[in-house]
Amino acid sequence: MPNATDSHATNKVSPSDYVKFDPSTIHERLNTSLSRPQLNADGSIRHFLGVEGLNKAQLQSIITKAETFFDDKGLLVNRPELEGCTVMNLFFEPSTRTRTTFEVAEKRLGANVLNIDIARSSTKKGESLRDTLWNLQAMTADIFVVRHSASGAAHFMATEVTPNIAIINGGDGWHAHPTQGMLDMLTIHRNAPRPFEELSVAIIGDIKHSRVARSDISALQTLGVKDIRVIAPRTLLPKGIERFGVTVYEDIDQCVSDCDVIMGLRIQNERIDSPLLSSSNEYYKHYGITPARVARAKPDALIMHPGPMNRGIEIASSVADGPQSVILEQVSNGVAIRMAVLSLAMQGQRAYQASGL
Repeated sequence: MPNATDSHATNKVSPSDYVKFDPSTIHERLNTSLSRPQLNADGSIRHFLGVEGLNKAQLQSIITKAETFFDDKGLLVNRPELEGCTVMNLFFEPSTRTRTTFEVAEKRLGANVLNIDIARSSTKKGESLRDTLWNLQAMTADIFVVRHSASGAAHFMATEVTPNIAIINGGDGWHAHPTQGMLDMLTIHRNAPRPFEELSVAIIGDIKHSRVARSDISALQTLGVKDIRVIAPRTLLPKGIERFGVTVYEDIDQCVSDCDVIMGLRIQNERIDSPLLSSSNEYYKHYGITPARVARAKPDALIMHPGPMNRGIEIASSVADGPQSVILEQVSNGVAIRMAVLSLAMQGQRAYQASGL
């Protein structure tokens, strides 16, 4: 039997191990660690907590499912795949756009929809989150759509509190916004003239605080995009972001040059005129998506933004409303993606419960 010294020696890291890391290895490790809570043994989705943890085929299956909710004219169709199911929207922080598109998606699927007023719920009266969720579960809920200011809240619910209810992450802290990431992927899939593997994508804005950026970068990598570029003021750029397989630029004109997709991110008002960002005028001067900068990208480049937009700060109105903009299409694609995720998660949850595991 090896002694403690032998065990220590076996695990010792030699100098040769300190080689330049492969970003794809980090991404793969992240996927492995995060896949367990949200997948059944056969790889089907039981919860949708993040795009991290899902492989290329699984992300493509979500896109393919979302495509089935469009008719041959590109219009959304209703399909009662959640008829008889109860979906509770639990938004612990405010959101109009995300909550509304989830509600539209749920109703198009025929679900019974309840919007829980968390601001007046028992959690504000001292009841624990765990007890609140157990009480809601007892009301025969099938799906919780959760937005929470704490990173990891959705994972906590799925693994520690209500594993027998499908949990859909509607955004948690700075961590992830997976349905936004997937609606962005659907928008690129439907509009880009080249496959993911041949695209160059530029992401511009407050990447440090953006759960959208995190989900987009992960999804783009998984779907095979090899050229992901990011640019932001240094105060709004996460330290060490290069290890996630992106290239950091300091000059926006170089960043967008010959790009296929330009994604703008929202700048929160509280960051402006603070130590993080000197002024809105300075930001627009150095990082705004303007017609001149769009002209540096490919002629058929897509212009994207998760919204809400700060016109004249993050993006020029002429660009946001221009022919290359797919910003409004992102909204309708958001309904289709959320329909797909809700439907697939409910199928996976039913399969899990039927297995008796």
